[in-house]
Amino acid sequence: MNRLTRIGVAVAAALATAGVFAPAASAAGAPAARPVFVQTDNPAGNQIVAYHRAGDGTLAQAAVYATGGRGGVLQGAVADHTASQGALTYDAAHRLLYAVNAGSDSVSVFSVQGETLTLHQIVASGGVFPVSVAVNGDRVYVLNALGGGSVQGYRLVHGHLMTQAGWNRGLGLDPNATPQFTHTPGQIGFLADGSQLVVTTKANGSSIAVFGIDRSGAPSQSPVVTTVPGAVPFGFVPDGRHGLFLTEVGTNSLATYRIGADGKAVREASADTGQAAVCWAVRVGDVIYTSNAGSSTLTGIRTADHGRHLTVLGNTATDPGTVDAAASPDGHLYVQTGVKGILDEFTVNHDGSLTMIGSQTVPGGAGGEGIAAL
Repeated sequence: MNRLTRIGVAVAAALATAGVFAPAASAAGAPAARPVFVQTDNPAGNQIVAYHRAGDGTLAQAAVYATGGRGGVLQGAVADHTASQGALTYDAAHRLLYAVNAGSDSVSVFSVQGETLTLHQIVASGGVFPVSVAVNGDRVYVLNALGGGSVQGYRLVHGHLMTQAGWNRGLGLDPNATPQFTHTPGQIGFLADGSQLVVTTKANGSSIAVFGIDRSGAPSQSPVVTTVPGAVPFGFVPDGRHGLFLTEVGTNSLATYRIGADGKAVREASADTGQAAVCWAVRVGDVIYTSNAGSSTLTGIRTADHGRHLTVLGNTATDPGTVDAAASPDGHLYVQTGVKGILDEFTVNHDGSLTMIGSQTVPGGAGGEGIAAL
C-alpha cells in the first residue's frame, strides 16, 4: 500500500469513527471566535473539547470532537497521563491542530475555523506512545515516548502530513526504566529559527538532545546530547533564536539555556521556585509561568537580559494537579489540572500576578494533557 493509499484509508477511518459535535454557525457580523482547545487523553476515546472565550476571558464549552484514537496512560502517572508538554499543538500558519493519540500510536490532524474543528487525517506516529508535537513551517515532528523513545518527521503538503521515512530517529533511552512517567522523554520542539530540534529526556538520561535540521528538513543522524545530572529536564519554551526557558523537575527550578551551533546546551541562569514537580512552562510577555503538579500551583518568573536574569514573582494556587497551560493573545492564562480534570482560568495582571476568573470541568478530562489558546 503506497503512502497516498494509506492517507486515504486513515481519513476514511477517521470520518467513520470520530463523532463530531459541531457548534452552531456564528451569526453574520458576530465577533470572531476566540477558542481554547483542551485534549482529554481519555483511554476510552481521546477527544478535543472546544471552549468559547468571552471578552473577559471566561470560558463556555462550545463543542466536543473525537480524535478517532485513544488516549494512553504512562505507568505511574497520576495527574498527567502522557507526562509531556506539547501533546496538543496549534499550527497558526496553516490553521491546523495536531493531537497525539498515545494509546493508538497515531496523530490526528484537524483544520481550525474559529471554534469549529474538522478532522481530516489520522497518521501513524512512527513509534510507540506519541506525547508531543513540534511545528516549523511545513515540517512537523512527533515525539514517541516508549520503546526507547523516537522522533518521526513529516512534511505538510496541502494540509496533510506526509510521513518521511528517512526522518525517523531513535533516542536510545533505556526502554525498561521505571516508573514510565518520570523516565520517558518530555517534549519535542524547534528552536525559534527552526535550525535545531530539541528533545528533553527527563530522568531517563537527564539530558537535552539536539538534532540539527538540514535545508530539506531532515534531522541529523544522531543528536548532540548534553547531560545535566540531577536536573531532570521536562518542558520548555523558546528564548530568542537559540535559547530555551526549561523546567527542571529534579531541582524544581526554571533554567535558561543557550544552544550552540554545535548542538551543545549551556546553562546560563536558573531560579528555584520552592515548589514540587515543576514540569511545564508557558510564556506571557517577559514572564514565564511554571506548572507545579506536586504543589498545585503556578509560579511566575520574570525574565530580563535575554534570560540571564530570572526573578521569582510568587505562586498562585490552582485546582489539584497543575499540568499543561496555554496563554491567549488577549492576556489570559488557562491551566489544565489533572487530578479532577478541571480547567482553571486566569487573567494576567500587569505586574505578572494572576487573578482567577473561573474554571471548567472538562468532560472525561481527568489526567488529560494538551491545550491551545487562539
